[in-house]
Amino acid sequence: MPRILVNTKDLPREEWLKYRMLGIGGSDAAGVLGLNPYATPYTIWADKTGRLPEEEENEAMRQGRDLEAYVAQRFEEATGKKVRRRNVMFQHDTYDFMTANIDREIVGENAGLECKTTSVMNLRKFKNGEYPDQYYAQCVHYLAVTGFKRWYLAVLVLNQGFYHYVIERDEAEIAALVEAEKEFWETYVVPDVAPPVDGYIATSKAIDRVFSDSGGECEIIGSTAIQNYLNLKDALRQIKREIRKLEQEIKVELGECEIGYCGDFTVKWRKTLKSSVSKEKLIKTYPKINLSKVMKATEYRRFSITSKEENQ
Repeated sequence: MPRILVNTKDLPREEWLKYRMLGIGGSDAAGVLGLNPYATPYTIWADKTGRLPEEEENEAMRQGRDLEAYVAQRFEEATGKKVRRRNVMFQHDTYDFMTANIDREIVGENAGLECKTTSVMNLRKFKNGEYPDQYYAQCVHYLAVTGFKRWYLAVLVLNQGFYHYVIERDEAEIAALVEAEKEFWETYVVPDVAPPVDGYIATSKAIDRVFSDSGGECEIIGSTAIQNYLNLKDALRQIKREIRKLEQEIKVELGECEIGYCGDFTVKWRKTLKSSVSKEKLIKTYPKINLSKVMKATEYRRFSITSKEENQ
């Protein structure tokens, strides 16, 4: 039987978050491996070292939490198996930094269940018996921590379909994941050394949060990075111009037509109506209205690179 770190049934959320920071959980596994653009090595390091605030629940997270019981019920109907909750946080019996909060345990079987809810935009990822790599990494992590023989994966694609899979225990895969998580934990989290950045948007957001405060000046030694950055910015400008040129050529061909056909391609250039509110005109039209109650101000650090000549 796997080791139980703490009973979570009546555990306050603040305490649960403290336990979660003690190790790498199932939802972190794919990020450690670089398989999840929404949870990167940098974001996981910043989270485990207490540099990031608690993530605010978005609509996708809310729906996933609310529909977990429904997904488990559909799994029972589809397979004839029975599942039950385990209100505990498991911990690897050798590596304390590996933890697991599992969705369900299969009754009468040495196995667990991971319940997922995803958008219809991801439907193609589940055809032909396939599923995203980050789901697989999470299930392998749970197999490593619990010692179970297999893990089931149930996925509800909203308004489109329900899929379920079985992942058998593979000692080679488990050993590789454990080694990767061990290296990450001992290389970055324990000595508190930031992992390399990777260009993902999630990493950018984490960096902005970690270094939200600013002041003073310093010398940096990133001349190569700066020059490469400027070169790529220039190349991007050229690419965007070329894209605009090609778009202009296609529009000229379409002329007054809203739809055009070329082989397997369909081109559309239709009229659309977009409404927006002008802050300046609103103030001018209704000068006595206090807009502070409906205006939202966001503070952020603006990034730019200029040469000495441009600063003079």
